[in-house]
Amino acid sequence: MKMQGYFQVAVYLVVLIAAAWPLGLYMARVYEGRRCGLERVLGPVERSLYRLYGIDPRSEMNWKSYALALLGFSLLSLVTLWLLLRYQAVLPFNPEGKTMIGGGTAFNIASSFSTNTNWQNYAGEGALSYLTQMIGLTVHNFISAAAGMSVLAALIRGLTRRQTDALGNFWVDLTRGTLYI
Repeated sequence: MKMQGYFQVAVYLVVLIAAAWPLGLYMARVYEGRRCGLERVLGPVERSLYRLYGIDPRSEMNWKSYALALLGFSLLSLVTLWLLLRYQAVLPFNPEGKTMIGGGTAFNIASSFSTNTNWQNYAGEGALSYLTQMIGLTVHNFISAAAGMSVLAALIRGLTRRQTDALGNFWVDLTRGTLYI
C-alpha cells in the first residue's frame, strides 16, 4: 500500500472514531423516544404511521412478543420481495420487459436482502424491473437495517433493565430506526 492509502485509512479511522460517540448518543435518544431534533418534520409522519397500523407507541413487549413480531415482519418482507421478483414480468414499471426471476434465485435475493447481507449474483439493472429495484431492493435496504438495529436496541434494554421483562415495542423501534436513523 502506498503512503496515500495509509493516509486514507488513518483519516477514515479518525472520522469513524470521532463520529461514534455523537452518533451513539443520537441513536440512544431516538430509541428512548427522547427529542433528537427531527420531531418537527418526522414526528407527524411517525404518529400517522402508528395510527394507520394501530400501534400504541407507549406499549411494550416481552421478549417473546418482540421476537414474534420481528420474525413475522421478516417473513412477510421476504415473501413480498420473493413475489415481486417472481412476478416482475407482469407488474407495472417494467418498460424493458424484464422476465421473472427463477424461484431459487428469487429466494436467494429475497433472503439476502431481508437479512441485510445484500448478496447478489446478478446484474441488477440487467435482470430487475424498475418496480423490483425501487420497491423491493431499496425498501429492503432500509427496513432490514432498521430491523437489525431494533434487535440491538431490545438487547441493550434487556441488559440494562432490571425490574421488568419489557424490551420496548418492535414496531416503534422499526419505525423510529427507519425514519430517524
